[in-house]
Amino acid sequence: MSEKIRVAVIGAGPAGIYASDILLKAERDFEVSIDLFERLPAPYGLVRYGVAPDHPRIKGVINALRETLDRGGIRLFDNVDFGTDITLDDLRAHYHAVIFATGAIEDAPLAIPGIDLPGSFGAARFVNWYDGHPDFPTDWALNADQVAVVGNGNVALDVARILAKHVPDLLPTEIPANVQAGLEASAVTDVHVFGRRGPADVKFTPLELRELGEVPDVDIVLDERDFAYTEADEATFAGNNQKKVIRRIFDGWLKREPGTASRRIHLHFWSRPVEVLGDGHVEALRVERTALDADGHVVGTGEVTEVPIGQLYRAVGYYSSPLAQVPFDELHGVIPNAGGRVLDGDEPVVGEYATGWIKRGPVGLIGSTKSDALETVTNLIADVDAGRTWQPQQPAEESIPELLRARGVEYVELDGWHNLDAAERALGEAVGRERIKIVSRRGQLDASGSSQGE
Repeated sequence: MSEKIRVAVIGAGPAGIYASDILLKAERDFEVSIDLFERLPAPYGLVRYGVAPDHPRIKGVINALRETLDRGGIRLFDNVDFGTDITLDDLRAHYHAVIFATGAIEDAPLAIPGIDLPGSFGAARFVNWYDGHPDFPTDWALNADQVAVVGNGNVALDVARILAKHVPDLLPTEIPANVQAGLEASAVTDVHVFGRRGPADVKFTPLELRELGEVPDVDIVLDERDFAYTEADEATFAGNNQKKVIRRIFDGWLKREPGTASRRIHLHFWSRPVEVLGDGHVEALRVERTALDADGHVVGTGEVTEVPIGQLYRAVGYYSSPLAQVPFDELHGVIPNAGGRVLDGDEPVVGEYATGWIKRGPVGLIGSTKSDALETVTNLIADVDAGRTWQPQQPAEESIPELLRARGVEYVELDGWHNLDAAERALGEAVGRERIKIVSRRGQLDASGSSQGE
């Protein structure tokens, strides 16, 4: 095949970058040209805006993503919104196929009475605040001493740790200035983390759990009755090395003497939130103790307690947003697909593909994202070989910058991202830190020297 195949990738997080890289490196009988579009002025998606800043191992992921973009072969267009700045009809006119890799940034719902009271938040919104997401408010009032976090995954532990951690221990990270100020003004002394299952069924990783117990001047508080393990629990621990490590961490904490730290994280297992209480604002969380029935299902025991709190953060999962003109499964929060081929009913949609969380839901880590992208790209290549692609009328590469400029879109190319990256590093260097994030979209665009539309 002599024709160059043009592919658009929507979303410059790990899923979109991995898919682009895999397509570039794949064995194929055609030349390929890839344009990567991102609605924010900076790439990397949830690695930049969804991971707690005190996770140094994430820097390794970011370095790998940067190397992929810097290697060449992928054109980057940041600050370009799919559906408004560029549409599906535009893509069909300029490309042979599109891969949607827009991820999941919304909070999954928690359907209990009172969940919408003021003072109750989706954890993703708080994460976006402390990670300096340009589309979220720069102020966050941490004016309650007792705070609840609902969930037993890594995001729940991230939120709990950031709420409890003292600002001096976060200054080596890249937290923005507004986040530093917000955390310095925090009234939080106690963070209560609630999970409806027991310690053997937690969803967080051993590393996340271990980090929780290493935060200076923060004690971990456990209830011994949560750790009366059943035979099923013992079998779970015996058959899973990660679970074994988690058990050892808990066992070590249970042996500790009561602490005297100024802040505490309370881990409540077998605890199902049933109602948020308050008169115009969150005042307490009603929790029912749970147990497992004979079939292993979580059931209530009828034992109810009320925990006084002033704020609540639900960390029960992420949910993807639908895309204009693209099929969407509202129940599961994904683009319906078969192996990454977008489906309309039972039929594949020619030229449309999905990868990452918008494809499979918000589960799995980096390894899953890579294998996910490989499956999608493999099917895309097979469809190109079979002639199942769009037939673009204007496939010339220069047509995309011309289109964006004509529409007045202030887009950021790879050099612009390098400028923004350098500006953030310079802000950090001035105060002895590696980086301080620029938060506002205008600030990011100015630092990037973005290409101004006509």
